[in-house]
Amino acid sequence: MMELTKMFPNEAAAREWFEDIVWPDGVKRCPNCYSSNIYECSHKKMPYRCRRCARYFSVKTGTIMANSPIPLLKWVYAIYLDVTSLKGVSSMKLHRDLGITQKAAWHLLHRIREAFTDDGFNSFFTGPVEVDEAYLGGLEKNKHSKKKLHPGGGTGGKSIIVGMKDRATKRVTARVIDSADMPTLQMFVLARVEDDTEIYTDEYRAYEGLPHHRSVNHSVGEYVDGQVHTQGIESFWATLKRAHKGVFHKVSPKHLQRYVNEFVGRNNIRHLDTIDQMESVVEGMVGKSLSYEELIKDNGRSSHARAA
Repeated sequence: MMELTKMFPNEAAAREWFEDIVWPDGVKRCPNCYSSNIYECSHKKMPYRCRRCARYFSVKTGTIMANSPIPLLKWVYAIYLDVTSLKGVSSMKLHRDLGITQKAAWHLLHRIREAFTDDGFNSFFTGPVEVDEAYLGGLEKNKHSKKKLHPGGGTGGKSIIVGMKDRATKRVTARVIDSADMPTLQMFVLARVEDDTEIYTDEYRAYEGLPHHRSVNHSVGEYVDGQVHTQGIESFWATLKRAHKGVFHKVSPKHLQRYVNEFVGRNNIRHLDTIDQMESVVEGMVGKSLSYEELIKDNGRSSHARAA
């Protein structure tokens, strides 16, 4: 933290850092109309203007930070707190640490989550890989009668996440799914592995028939059989579940994939230095948007906002 304050003593230092990442070759084009006919002006919040479309812009324009009144310096500290917190940061803590409203902090954190990309989805895992499912959510018996789904079983009513960890690279990929049936799970795996990748799972029958597949039988106390185990992906689930219970307390199914992306993304950049992790997040912000209206669309101001 002390080193961070030396690197970013003021808003100007934060702006320079963001611009170096978003525009590594300098400000060349307008992010609105892509014209190169631009110039720097004296506007306090929008220091650049395009002569073609006559619109002002800043380094926030065309990124997940667009239209955010929060100073860039506070964005720097928010990103730092997020990448250095293994189990994430709650909006209540961020609102106190940065001196912004809880509503603004909740929106800011979701925009950071949106910036995290699951690169495991776009590149094949060479393995060996570990595959497992996790179930997240409250127990049916603890829910209000109006919210009970009555699905039956110990995992009934919970959200399902399937995940995979590549032992060679330590990268993780994970997706929220509607059903843990054979077609869904096997399609998730096969779309992300090479043809000859070794696949390790537990004894769940939905994985039967996968190529190069071996399993351990947890139901009879078998957790490791030589190189065959799922302890790596289970460790990832443990971190996510501790965050759910201890930091966020409640996560809406509507937003769950974004939380999962955050934990996947943070895991996949753990090998980098902190400042490089922060730069990776900023790179992921470019070309994305997430307005507050979009965030709460269809269900009004969600009650989970304060908890998360």
